Amino acid sequence: MDTAEMAAAEVPRKMRAVQYDAYGGGAAGLKHVEVAVPEPKKGELLLKLEAASLNPVDWKMQKGMLRPLLPPRLPFIPATDVAGVVAAVGSGIDGFKPGDEVVALLNAFSGGGLAEYAVASAKLTVKRPSSASAAEAAGLPTAAITALKSLRSIGAKFDDETTTGGKPLTNVLITAASGGVGLYAVQLAKLAGFHVTATCGGGARGMDAARGAGADEVLDYETPEGAAMRSPSGRKYDGVVHCAPAGVRWSAFKPLLSGGNGKGGKNSSKVVDLTPSFSAYLTAALHRVTRARKRLVPLFMWPNKAELEFLVGLVKDGKLKTVVDSRYTLGDASKAWEKSMEGHPTGKIIVEM
Repeated sequence: MDTAEMAAAEVPRKMRAVQYDAYGGGAAGLKHVEVAVPEPKKGELLLKLEAASLNPVDWKMQKGMLRPLLPPRLPFIPATDVAGVVAAVGSGIDGFKPGDEVVALLNAFSGGGLAEYAVASAKLTVKRPSSASAAEAAGLPTAAITALKSLRSIGAKFDDETTTGGKPLTNVLITAASGGVGLYAVQLAKLAGFHVTATCGGGARGMDAARGAGADEVLDYETPEGAAMRSPSGRKYDGVVHCAPAGVRWSAFKPLLSGGNGKGGKNSSKVVDLTPSFSAYLTAALHRVTRARKRLVPLFMWPNKAELEFLVGLVKDGKLKTVVDSRYTLGDASKAWEKSMEGHPTGKIIVEM
């Protein structure tokens, strides 16, 4: 019996999972259950999960902050960022077979990451290199793609991508730089050739992590200097990746920006806001209409496979690393959930199956 046949033969009918069946409740609202293993449909893969990573959006959904869009129904198995092994392949799929080690971003409407098995679309599944552990790979999908999109929004270029028009962009500010998105953003910004100023919390551990990721200047946001977000070397920022929670007003960023490398439009210096408030959307709309040289840009997270493949390639080449804050077993998923809700993790929170 070959590897593919063994993987298919070993798929059980039932699996362990963690779900919630009502809004609210936090970690105490999670329940350990036994449910049927899902079956892959056309274009889908059944994955035997080895690890999943948590993101703030997971507990925000449970809290009801994304109602009525997410979750679409209850009970709901949370988490979308996973790594594992292909256990079965649905129809209409080429390029995958049982036994392949992969990383995947599950459908946000289906969830399923806190379980022993999950169904993933082949369109958002990528083979992972043997050099990357399941825990390291599981940290990538949401956080690293968010960081990549944010930097590209402010003009970052990678590999053979070229910049046209105006002077090169050189300086970037990354807030909450010791978090899951922030540590990926620091590494990617350095790969793009930026000088990086980082603000972060988490005490010495967080600041050391930001420096370890490559930040040139690191500020503790709990100090007056960190709260002001000014570069210690007096640099103006060509762009900002604002990973910190909502609360910092546009007026705090505006005097820190360079004004871009052109006359407004796409060459403006931009603040990419990952957690925009309603007023931020209004400000962004005004900046877009007026083609302002200093602009606020809300980030819209629409992932694609090419981005995940690019990031996995960087991991394979040793150019990008996942910083793991903490690891938990599926049986201790509630502790991981509580850790995520507390905030200020240094890197990614991982649940291993």
